[in-house]
Amino acid sequence: MRAAVLRKTGEIELSIWKEEMLAPGEVRVRVKCCGICGTDQHIYHGHPGSAAVTPPIVLGHELAGEVIEVASDVISLQMGDRVSVDPNIYCGSCRYCRSGRAHLCDRLEAVGVTRDGGMGETCAVPAANCYRLPDGMSDIEGAMVEPLGCVLHGMRKLYIRSTDTVLIIGGGFIGQLFLQLVKRQGAARIVVSEPADSKREQLLRLGADEVMDPQEAAQQLINDADVVIECVGRKESMEFAIEAARKGGQVLLFGVSSPETTIQLSPFSVFSKELKIMGSFINPYTHEEAISLLHKQIVQVEPLISHRFRLDEIPDVMGCYPTLQVSKGVILF
Repeated sequence: MRAAVLRKTGEIELSIWKEEMLAPGEVRVRVKCCGICGTDQHIYHGHPGSAAVTPPIVLGHELAGEVIEVASDVISLQMGDRVSVDPNIYCGSCRYCRSGRAHLCDRLEAVGVTRDGGMGETCAVPAANCYRLPDGMSDIEGAMVEPLGCVLHGMRKLYIRSTDTVLIIGGGFIGQLFLQLVKRQGAARIVVSEPADSKREQLLRLGADEVMDPQEAAQQLINDADVVIECVGRKESMEFAIEAARKGGQVLLFGVSSPETTIQLSPFSVFSKELKIMGSFINPYTHEEAISLLHKQIVQVEPLISHRFRLDEIPDVMGCYPTLQVSKGVILF
């Protein structure tokens, strides 16, 4: 098969890649769509993903496609099924798996991170990680189930009341998913801090009451938000998230920062405002709900896709990705 193979840090090559034999419990999926996640860029530049990455490997953990081969012991799927893949594979026996926190698994593996993923024409995955797609759902929607599932996990940590002001920092793809879910929760006021004027109209259409430039937000929103959702992962945006929260506020640090990033934090501010500061890691068992939200058109994803790429473009695209002004990119096969 053809695949975009990460050979080493900063180098992806379009190659003829050997298909692995199916292990018991696995199926082979012909990939139809694979999303390009910010985590893929982190891995490309030498940082870990949800787990350590050892090249050479095929990246891509947001994928959907068609089952084309089934191991002899698999009874839950058959050839021709259209599926979305939950990339995360848990050991089932560590203290976290056994206490209902499988996403914190000590031996976490993941499709597109520790084993070959969706930036290739086919992908071998556990049948248990495949979720059938309803008729009428597109391949793009199927691939976007995974990032929506991650956002759902973050949302489950928040308690949003009808009287709350919610601040979303970052109006990119993830911020736009959060925006739709927060709007559905019925918050009194939703403000998005986003520097790109080009995103303003879409953010308002998706449910924002106000869209502010980050400098404007930094002047007007100190101690103003009941809930702050940080979707950027930069030092200044994370520090602002804590400053923007009012007394009793909730702060969700969702944006993925580099491992070297540190922030300045006033413990007295956390104490005196009695803040609740949370992280959110991957997407434990959220695929079914995400599929339902997309199938019922409660959440839109296709209008949020800014770039569509071919597989043979990926070596060049990954090298210059930050310059392309991609809100969300996908690979279509």
